[in-house]
Amino acid sequence: MGDDDDRTGDARVVRDRFESMSPILACYAGPELRVIAGNAAFRALVSQEFVVGRTYHELFPEFAAQRINAIVEQIFATGEAQTGREWRFQVAEPDGTRREYYMDFLIEPYRDADGAVAGITAIGIDVTDQVRRRLAEQERAIEAERRYARARDVISTLQQQLLPPGLPVLPELEVAGSYLLADAENAAGGDWFDAVVLAGGRVALVVGDVVGHGLAASATMGQLRVLLRDRLLATGNLLAAVNTVNTAAGWIPGARAATVCVVVFDPADGALTYVTAGHPAPLLLPAGGDGVFLPATGAGPLGVGPSFTAAMTGTAKLAPGAAVLLYTDGILERPGRSLSRASVELAQVAADAAADRVLRDDALLPAERISVQTVEVLARMNGHTDDITLLAARRVEPPAPLHLTLTLHHDGQLRKLRTRLSEWLSTCGAGARDAAAIRHAVAELATNSLDHAYLDRADDDATCEVTLTLRPSGRIEARVRDHGTWREPRPSADRGLGLQLATGMVDQLHVHHDEHGTTAVVTHTLARPARLLTTEQLSAGRPVPAPAQADPLMILDQPWAPTRRIRVDGPVDTTTSDHVETAVRAAGSAGTTDLTVDLTGVTHLASAGVAAFHRLAAAHRANGTTLSWYAPTASPADVILTLVEVDHLTQDPHVPS
Repeated sequence: MGDDDDRTGDARVVRDRFESMSPILACYAGPELRVIAGNAAFRALVSQEFVVGRTYHELFPEFAAQRINAIVEQIFATGEAQTGREWRFQVAEPDGTRREYYMDFLIEPYRDADGAVAGITAIGIDVTDQVRRRLAEQERAIEAERRYARARDVISTLQQQLLPPGLPVLPELEVAGSYLLADAENAAGGDWFDAVVLAGGRVALVVGDVVGHGLAASATMGQLRVLLRDRLLATGNLLAAVNTVNTAAGWIPGARAATVCVVVFDPADGALTYVTAGHPAPLLLPAGGDGVFLPATGAGPLGVGPSFTAAMTGTAKLAPGAAVLLYTDGILERPGRSLSRASVELAQVAADAAADRVLRDDALLPAERISVQTVEVLARMNGHTDDITLLAARRVEPPAPLHLTLTLHHDGQLRKLRTRLSEWLSTCGAGARDAAAIRHAVAELATNSLDHAYLDRADDDATCEVTLTLRPSGRIEARVRDHGTWREPRPSADRGLGLQLATGMVDQLHVHHDEHGTTAVVTHTLARPARLLTTEQLSAGRPVPAPAQADPLMILDQPWAPTRRIRVDGPVDTTTSDHVETAVRAAGSAGTTDLTVDLTGVTHLASAGVAAFHRLAAAHRANGTTLSWYAPTASPADVILTLVEVDHLTQDPHVPS
């Protein structure tokens, strides 16, 4: 054996062990980072068998937008190693798709005989499975916020004072916001954002920052945010509103020297008018282009200077598909970054997120990608010491109104209605809670129309028309129109619940009827919640969405339970409620046996189903047995049963072994 073999072992054994090790191992040489060694796990990662001689940039072109190249290049330049835990990234597949990984890694330099950096060695451990298991467990937790119990009271204050109740969902402007706390232990801060719909469909976008941290800063911020919102709504005038807040900052404790950026968007022509009161200027993100910072307007912070004038405003245009990003200086003042370098990185990453070049995430709207992924990518690189607030707005084409005609004697009408409603509401950008409320209310009204308006008719003219429109104010207007005969509702425990359910789920419901038929008009303001991020999510990613539940009706025995128990999945509406009632009666031996019905998988619970539940409960009461409905908190069945005051369990009475 040679000297090398004496020190390291037989070369063939060393090579065999390097090749078969489960960690991903690769060595790169020279400033071009050309592969000189890569084991089988590395070749599987890049889906290429022959990698020696290829450069890092050739193998991983997608890493540029994910800001991983900068880390690798920095290691070569500085000679300092870099580690990471559970970093989320995506690698391109040969078919053009991307595979997502979570990785623990160590990247370190190696040196030549003269001590100069000759290349780097990368070691990665794929922890994707364990991270996804953990994220899925977190998603299934009904009250996942308990993980942050120490900050619960403070976060509640933040949600009430810092964040608006929700950001509007508008036909021509997609708005999204995110907020990352500097310290989860002392979660109060002075950053805020808002989006206010003004007269004529104009929209005011606001991001501000109060000096300091803690609850006092949050209280000050809350006063400024509410005052600015009130003046924007009352006057519709950018300068008038900002001047009022400028004056108030002189006497509100802690408000002096607060900064704010206000942008007013006009959907008529895409015009932007803005003021930067001591605040960083907005970032304009043209569709498919590079980010461009708009000029600051020259105005100073609030409460320290004269009134704002027209000369202290700026203007720009937001073209279709383009976006504008408002932010606080926490995204720029990150450790180890100069202001100029941080600004360049912000413009690059935000533009990449807008173009969907960073991390593919179909669950996010484009504006949400900008506001969430920009924080995720930048803050995880070298941390953050201040709160980070981002508000993104993207100009979009308004969705066309939805028009549907349902016919009484055609099968599958309600399923068709729910499917088309879901598709259209998704196009509008409606949040899950609002979409469920509108879908449920409209389905109830359509069911009432088809069931009751045409009792004396059997022809194909027995129809109802459904029309939905998203107004510039952010309000959905839904009309359900029939040409039948009006019948006064007679609500009772098991009938006439359709109007009651519809009324309870939306902002307003008005019913008009005459000799030509009945029209029910639903109005409901749409809002999407802003995202309150945590430091943990920057490296481990956000909780994975729960898989969509199947729509077909399924009723299954659950024999593992200590007592008789069945599960219902799918819609329980006017077309399926009879089948569900028959199955429950059979499972409970017509009310003579105790029974638990698991409603976890119910996707839609209509008034017809609630009426059936009342009849089933009455049968069990008459026989002195117990019928228990189990619907987890916030599930579709829980929402409806709570609304109509039907007793049910929200904690599972049986835990499967």
